[in-house]
Amino acid sequence: MQEVSVYVVILILFVIFILANAIKILREYERGVIFRLGRLIETKGPGIIFLWPIVDRMVKVSLRTVVMDVPPQDIITKDNVSLKVNAVVYFRVVQAEKAVVEVVDYLFATSQISQTTLRSILGQSQLDEILAEREKINRELQQIIDEQTEPWGIKVTAVEVKQVDLPPEMQRAIAIQAQAERERRAKIINAEGEFQASQKLSEAAEVIQKFPVAIQLRFLQTLTEISSDKNSTILFPVPIDLITPFIEKMKKE
Repeated sequence: MQEVSVYVVILILFVIFILANAIKILREYERGVIFRLGRLIETKGPGIIFLWPIVDRMVKVSLRTVVMDVPPQDIITKDNVSLKVNAVVYFRVVQAEKAVVEVVDYLFATSQISQTTLRSILGQSQLDEILAEREKINRELQQIIDEQTEPWGIKVTAVEVKQVDLPPEMQRAIAIQAQAERERRAKIINAEGEFQASQKLSEAAEVIQKFPVAIQLRFLQTLTEISSDKNSTILFPVPIDLITPFIEKMKKE
């Protein structure tokens, strides 16, 4: 009886082992690439997967988007400026069987192709392009990396250049250039203001020339404006034109 019970226990354990290896459960974002005696059979999932024990082998692949950080790369731009640039790559597996069969480690392979492409593309660009045309460079990086990884069943959805580290002397040069640009704009704006003011003064002079009394009205308005300040004494010259009518009247009398 004891020997029979031992055989029964062994049989039960063997059945549990077989079932544990024959039944797999895959989540919604997972796929199972099935190999039977070393040959690719099909891709299954999600849900419950049944495998032939010992004969079948399953490689699990996630279809979720992977966010991969590209380490800082030493780059020399087209105008001979040394930079350190890092980026981030967003990609996902769209064909699980290719990601398993066509490349040894698709994560490592995508990381390496991203690093080499980053150095290549930024090395062909000038510093001003890298700083000002970030969107254009991101699109170009995404297109090239996506073309390289497509045979592996990988879809690169986005590439973003995160940070560009400039050497200290280049930072000072850019700061000086930015200050000079701001001063140039300020001088242009000031010159445009002077030009517009001169045009208005020219128009005012034409009006005063046609109507001489306008200068007297302006003089009286100025007196009204400065008379509001009672804390100071103001000496204001009186034009002869204001008292000329009185002088002529006195002469007639």
